[in-house]
Amino acid sequence: MAQQDITIGAADQGNGDTLFAAFTKVQANFDELYLDDAGDVNSVNGQTGAVVLDSDDIAEGSTNEYYTEAKVSANTSVVANTAKVGITSGQASEITANTAKVTNADHTGEVTGSTGLTITAGVVTNAKMAANSIDSDQYVDGSIDTIHIADNQVTHDKLGTEFTTSSPLTAAADVDMSFSAAQVFTMTSSIAVDINFTNAEIGQVKDLIVTDSGGTSSLTFDTASNTITTIQGTYSATAGAVNFIQVVCTAANTFFLSISQSI
Repeated sequence: MAQQDITIGAADQGNGDTLFAAFTKVQANFDELYLDDAGDVNSVNGQTGAVVLDSDDIAEGSTNEYYTEAKVSANTSVVANTAKVGITSGQASEITANTAKVTNADHTGEVTGSTGLTITAGVVTNAKMAANSIDSDQYVDGSIDTIHIADNQVTHDKLGTEFTTSSPLTAAADVDMSFSAAQVFTMTSSIAVDINFTNAEIGQVKDLIVTDSGGTSSLTFDTASNTITTIQGTYSATAGAVNFIQVVCTAANTFFLSISQSI
């Protein structure tokens, strides 16, 4: 019900509400105030509709302040009380998420900037890096030189398979012996075999052990593709003989051989 105003008219003219009519309106207004839930109150400090106040709505010492310092610091009750402070629900969500900053702090020191941050050159020390945090993907090719490899640290386990393994060869008319495959090569043969050395690097030394199993066994080396110089010994085709052949690459496609047999 809207407020009922009492007509008082002009002074001493008798044209206002009768005493009965005036007090009827007074009674109606009182009835509404006592019986209603304050839903017809237009506003209290900007809050419209039904007004409900609790102790958290009034800060100490002020009846006009709706949020205590603790509430603002914790970002609580903002969305639910947007009508009290005159902000939209979208703005309230931004406040709750801490995304509605006007400006960013300008960082100084080892990390500078306000939006895109920059790390000052020379400040990333070992103490700032986690243990085992750098792997081979971070190394620049060729950046690890001999001065950064500690003495006596290149062990047998750190060598490639071409320096640490043994590989069997199958006897055939033509056999490729790849220097990149193993350190020691073995073969048992009863036929004529011609061996071609491949993938050799200057300075590499390889061992070839050939056990003769009889028959028409013989061993030659591909002189069409390589320059071969035998500096010692000859191949033994005696059944059961074990021939130890050491091969040294001295230049591109150039090899020196020494051949000996077990005693």
